[in-house]
Amino acid sequence: MTTTDTHPISTSETPFDPAAGIAAAEAAGTRLDFSKAAPEVYRAIIRFDSAARTGLDPALVELIQIRASLINHCAYCLHMHTNDARKAGESEDRLHLVAVWREARHFFTPREQAALALTEAVTLVADGGVPDTVYAEAAAHFGERELAQVLSLILTINTWNRVALATGKVAGTDERAG
Repeated sequence: MTTTDTHPISTSETPFDPAAGIAAAEAAGTRLDFSKAAPEVYRAIIRFDSAARTGLDPALVELIQIRASLINHCAYCLHMHTNDARKAGESEDRLHLVAVWREARHFFTPREQAALALTEAVTLVADGGVPDTVYAEAAAHFGERELAQVLSLILTINTWNRVALATGKVAGTDERAG
C-alpha cells in the first residue's frame, strides 16, 4: 500500500516566507473594514485602549494582550502584540511561555502572574465569573486605580480580539503601520 504525502509544509531548505500567504489572505478578504464602516466606534475603542494603558508598565500591557489573544485564538492580535513586545525588549523565553505561565511561574513576577490570572478569568468570564481568589490576588498586587487600568486593558484587548475575529483580520498585517 502506498500513500502520498500531501502535507502543505515544504521540505525544501528554503525558509518559509509568509508574505505570499498574507497577500493572498488579504486579497480574498470579503468582510467589512470596521474602521471605515464605523469610524466613530473604532476611534472610541482606540481612545479606550489608550486610556487603559495609562500608567501601566508596557511589558505588563503586552503580556496581558498576548494572554487574552491566545485564549481568544486571535492570530491577528497575537502577531501584533508579540511583535510589539519584542520591539520593547521582551525575551523570547517569556513570549513562548505566556500560554503556559502557570507551569513556568519562575519566568513571571508574582504581579505579572496575578495579572495573567485576572486576564484569564475576565476573558473566560462566561465559564464561571471572576473568582474572588483571583480578584483578591490581583488587588493585593495593584492599587485600586492601577487595578482599574488592568481591568480596562483586559476589556479593550477582548474587544479588539472580537473585532479582529469577526471581521476576518489577517495575521501579519498591521494597520497601525499604515
